[in-house]
Amino acid sequence: MSRLALVTGATSGIGRAFAARLAADGYDLVVVGRRQERLEEFAASHPGAAIRTVAADLSTDEGIDTVAGICADEPLDLLVNNAGVAHYMPLAELPADKAGELVHVKVVAPTMLARAAVAGMRERGGGAIVNVAGMIAFSGPAPHSQMPRRAVYAGTLAHLVAMSQTLSAELEGTGVAVQVLCPGVVATEFHERQGLDLSAVPRMSADDVVTACLRGLELGEVVCAPGVEDAGLLDAVFRAELAAFGGQSPELATRYRA
Repeated sequence: MSRLALVTGATSGIGRAFAARLAADGYDLVVVGRRQERLEEFAASHPGAAIRTVAADLSTDEGIDTVAGICADEPLDLLVNNAGVAHYMPLAELPADKAGELVHVKVVAPTMLARAAVAGMRERGGGAIVNVAGMIAFSGPAPHSQMPRRAVYAGTLAHLVAMSQTLSAELEGTGVAVQVLCPGVVATEFHERQGLDLSAVPRMSADDVVTACLRGLELGEVVCAPGVEDAGLLDAVFRAELAAFGGQSPELATRYRA
């Protein structure tokens, strides 16, 4: 029996690389994007695969509801929440409509699509949900001099990390895997759309990101960081977070006492 995957943001970059790899691996596909012509072009370029195209704008409630309905109704084996926008700028300079678009695409859409898919996966006893975030999720403590401020963008990615880790724990023993994929800088159109020229910056290929994700699922990784050689660094971050969480007390900390 064929496996079924749904990939959002499938018309370019990491999403297109996911769709191409999964088609080559024998998956039936539902590919989601804003541009119908690019979806149709992708389907036409993979005539050996069963591909359903869905034009939907995940920055809108209507678009999210459309795709969530598919996630709830179809027997998905794999959901890849990849759609993204960046809008790199300080919060005070970020227009309200762009802030709303970013939160819808990177927070509301992945949350609602995962919610729609997970019940069926749990009932069937298997499946996987991949939420595409990025290493910027871990960049909050960085000083201003190290990188441009992008508070909303970084915050949305951090949400995906925490949600994926917590959801993975909720689903322990059900056969459903959850992964948050955190690449660094990737050679795609993503940064060009923000007017950023990163051609001189070493960048990972989208194909390598997909390879890391699929291998990470086999390894049982909840947080997959394709460019981090020493996985112990991630383990140290998570141990520190749990230590801080476990170190709380109902008593006021000494440093806050007058």
